[in-house]
Amino acid sequence: MAVTIDDIRAAARLLQGQVVRTPTEHSRTLSEICGCQIVLKFENQQFTASFKDRGAYVKLASLGEAERKSGVIAMSAGNHAQAVAYHAQRLGIASTIVMPNGTPQVKVENTQRFGARVLFGGETIDEAAVFARELAQDEHLIFVHPYDDEKVMAGQGTVALEMLADDPALDVIVIPIGGGGLISGNAIAAKAIKPSIKIVGVEAALYPSMYQALNALPPKAGGRTIAEGIAVKTPGKLTFPVVRELVSDVLLVDEADFERGVQLLLNIEKSVAEGAGAGALAAVLANPQRFRGKRVGCIVTGGNIDPRILASIIMRGLVREGRLVRMRIEIPDQPGVLAQITRIIGESGANIMEVYHQRTFSALPVKSADLDIVMETRDMTHVRDLMNKLTSAGFKAALSSAAAGDMG
Repeated sequence: MAVTIDDIRAAARLLQGQVVRTPTEHSRTLSEICGCQIVLKFENQQFTASFKDRGAYVKLASLGEAERKSGVIAMSAGNHAQAVAYHAQRLGIASTIVMPNGTPQVKVENTQRFGARVLFGGETIDEAAVFARELAQDEHLIFVHPYDDEKVMAGQGTVALEMLADDPALDVIVIPIGGGGLISGNAIAAKAIKPSIKIVGVEAALYPSMYQALNALPPKAGGRTIAEGIAVKTPGKLTFPVVRELVSDVLLVDEADFERGVQLLLNIEKSVAEGAGAGALAAVLANPQRFRGKRVGCIVTGGNIDPRILASIIMRGLVREGRLVRMRIEIPDQPGVLAQITRIIGESGANIMEVYHQRTFSALPVKSADLDIVMETRDMTHVRDLMNKLTSAGFKAALSSAAAGDMG
């Protein structure tokens, strides 16, 4: 293999005092939800809020004096960008970062804050890479690959060294996959320390590049994902053989599960994770039987999420849980009816937030109207009770939200 356990241990020594030794914590509540013992590695607590700090520093620290004077360039959706920019600034190296169009603004601003020149090119990491390679050649810059680099892989592999030092009883480590730098480095480290341990990868269902390569499937990827950090269409040339040899399986996660992972980490662990950062937990949540009874290490890879996306995930989560609902009630258009309905809702303990009285834009007879009410409720049981009370009072009520799917 291109990278050995000795390389990873050397990287760990180099990283001492340069990056955060992040905590490895058992989660009692998530363990109850998932049906297995969940152990979280909080890489979102690095200075740039992702594991990328590790590989970026190891790579940059390996550059010679002439290479440092030339400057470096990297392509990234954000986390590798921030890590390269931050450590380049610390080491006195000029940095240029190429980002895909649509990269969350919080990642752009944080990268610029570290003194990097930020340019945009392409819609994906792969398209940004083409532009970055051309610019590197034109301007004689040193290209720092986000995953297909031995130094980067060794740096990322130090996560597993810390996890197994903190919790040697781990049966499996679940790791998100973009190009494969994180999972390959950690698979090498974990398997060298504990050969019996299983390594399971996670990809976004919209970008299953490693899964397709492993299963000899035609490459097909694309679409908008909140896990943009792992939206990679082509696995690494160095990382693929390692994954093929050492990784037990690659699980595909859909967007709803990524959202749920982000929400649970926030609600239960009070920890902010981006979509890809919650990928390991999302995979366990979506495949409970596979991990039942196991001690499962989940790397929370990053926390650089756009605040607007996070706010949307929180609100959508409240809808799924039945804590925020929009109910449509068919009413006779006559005085006193609205007061009757609001009284029923108030007595049930729900809190009305918004009311829309639809007369003109309705298919109902002219003497009827649609009443759309947005309200805060406790859970779906509370919602069912409220709907039963409205039905008993002679009103036809239905949910007009995502929560309607949970009523069955």
